[in-house]
Amino acid sequence: MERRTFLKNSALSAAGILISKDLFSKPKGQIYGHNEMTYRLNTQWGALNPKKTPVNDCHEMIQDVKGRILLLTNETKNNIIIYNKSGRLIDTWGKEFPGAHGLTVQHTGKEDFLFITDTVKHQVFKTTIDGKILLTIDAPADLPAYQKKDAFVPTETTVLENGDFYIADGYGAQHILHYDENGRLKNSFGGRGDGEEHFDNAHGICIDYRNSTPTLLITDRTRNAFKRFSLDGKLIEVIHLPGACVCRPVIKGDYLYAAVLRSPSLSNEKSGFVTILNKENKVVSNLGGSEPVYENNKLTPLSQTDKIFIHPHDVCVDDEGSLYVAQWASGKVYPYKFTKA
Repeated sequence: MERRTFLKNSALSAAGILISKDLFSKPKGQIYGHNEMTYRLNTQWGALNPKKTPVNDCHEMIQDVKGRILLLTNETKNNIIIYNKSGRLIDTWGKEFPGAHGLTVQHTGKEDFLFITDTVKHQVFKTTIDGKILLTIDAPADLPAYQKKDAFVPTETTVLENGDFYIADGYGAQHILHYDENGRLKNSFGGRGDGEEHFDNAHGICIDYRNSTPTLLITDRTRNAFKRFSLDGKLIEVIHLPGACVCRPVIKGDYLYAAVLRSPSLSNEKSGFVTILNKENKVVSNLGGSEPVYENNKLTPLSQTDKIFIHPHDVCVDDEGSLYVAQWASGKVYPYKFTKA
């Protein structure tokens, strides 16, 4: 009896060890996303003391050359909040950007610079990584659409390797403006209009280096699409994303990531999610959204399925493949973090 009891207890102990190992080897938590791009969510990653480090709208995020995560908010007590990848607060700066909206990092190989768009001031600023303003861009008054300063409501920028940069006037006259590194206007295209080469909400812009010839990817948010242009402003293709009011495109590796502010087909405006496209412009995963389905090579309308977001506005992808999501008009929620499942 004693031997049988010993064997039984030994078996139970061994089973307990195996169960315990299995529990600890597999992180807990619901998995979001589809196909090869699935993630676990941490809603507390960026939470801070709102009395000391408040946020209003959390608009955009980038990672700098030091690996830090920078958040842009239109809270003028601290427009820039700097985290490490674990969510610990490192530093804050900025009190002069009441309409802080777009945040782009320029990596030069020596130091980083930031481009910040301000929709209240109707200006774009180039700054050092710690906030010293180096360049200010006002409305391009030489263009007929910008005879009034408030016609210029810039939402996003992107920077070429030679220092040239583009501004997307997503809340204004809808032009894409190309400047040299010193802030001299070189070209403009787009503008408001009905043709595919025009925009209704040119909310975001980035440079796509995934193919041999760099191109521009530009958001047309109201029309649920990304539009690809040559660097000199010629339309190449339209990537339709029905059901997805996409914000700026963010490219990391072979994938394109974007926050979807909401789905226009739903009566509830708080209906956003995060979408991920592959190099062939196919949606492969939606975090908090419906599974991507293609019929006759056309994407069926997307929508929110999990109520984890309220108006997601941007996605930052770090050097380890983790995602950070900033949300607009979300009850002053701090950024969330997603890690690969």
